[in-house]
Amino acid sequence: MMLMYFVTGAFCFLLSCAQNILLLMLNTIEVTGKKDTRSGFGDGILEAARLNENIVALTADLAGSLKLGGFIKEFPERYFQCGIAEANMMGIAAGLTIGGKIPYTTTFANFSTGRVYDQIRQSIAYSGKNVKICASHAGLTLGEDGATHQILEDIGLMKMLPGMKVVVPADYNQTKAATKAIANIDGPVYLRFGRPVWPIFTKEEDFVFGKAQKLNDGKDISIFACGHLVWIAVEAAKILESKGISVDLINLHTIKPLDVDGILASIQKTKCAVTAEEHNIIGGMGDSVAQVAATHFPIPIEYIGTNDTFGESGKPEELLVKYGLTADHIVAAAEKVMSRKK
Repeated sequence: MMLMYFVTGAFCFLLSCAQNILLLMLNTIEVTGKKDTRSGFGDGILEAARLNENIVALTADLAGSLKLGGFIKEFPERYFQCGIAEANMMGIAAGLTIGGKIPYTTTFANFSTGRVYDQIRQSIAYSGKNVKICASHAGLTLGEDGATHQILEDIGLMKMLPGMKVVVPADYNQTKAATKAIANIDGPVYLRFGRPVWPIFTKEEDFVFGKAQKLNDGKDISIFACGHLVWIAVEAAKILESKGISVDLINLHTIKPLDVDGILASIQKTKCAVTAEEHNIIGGMGDSVAQVAATHFPIPIEYIGTNDTFGESGKPEELLVKYGLTADHIVAAAEKVMSRKK
């Protein structure tokens, strides 16, 4: 009897230690500051241009919003102001690649995709042109500019184009790293980032194009997130861990090409998942994860994202609450999906 008590007590102690270790991993995710991801792009393109003389920047009358000031000052001859003519900008960018240039086009995400989809499809994607489509002010967190500017379907639009790569970094550091990395990726890339000041919690050196970033190792549930929702997922994971739920937390910054092996390694362990993104759940990152699961290892999945709707004008934090993109919503989805797994 004493032996049974000893074994049981030892098991509970080890379980408690394991949970504490997992929580410690989350607690080591340190906020080192706050800055908008678009500034990560501005600083990243400047550093990339210093290393590669073929990098050029194009904008559609939004140099200030895209933080191109440093680039323009240092490389004025490599900067092209195209005016409010986004379709022309995409055509110019495609043409510049023929001469060996690596053009980075810059404007809001809505104007980078929805307004110029035909030009991207025909002039860039179809012929595999080496254009980097850099899109700021994506998602609901654009805020007060409202539904006409808050594009929530751009990930779906771009990932469906053959040969197009899609990257959605989580914070300033990761956006800076991604901006530099895509200069070395052959072919068209869509880089999506945002407007609001956001916590900085990653390191530049941790970004690997095409490789999902593991932020916490867990066994009960997988949470996949991209963009601004990664930090919100970190907050949700801490709440879940405090409830004794072990979270496998994945920053899925590269949506195409997708890290299929990384996704499978996680869901085969946890057998359920939540996806979180500042995008329509129809056609977004969550659908990419679900496709992997449906094809290789079917599991229950819950989506966090906008649900077949446009946005509206409002403060970013209020919009995230209204449209269900908060830590509490992720926690509720996690508890719901765990009840569904066998």
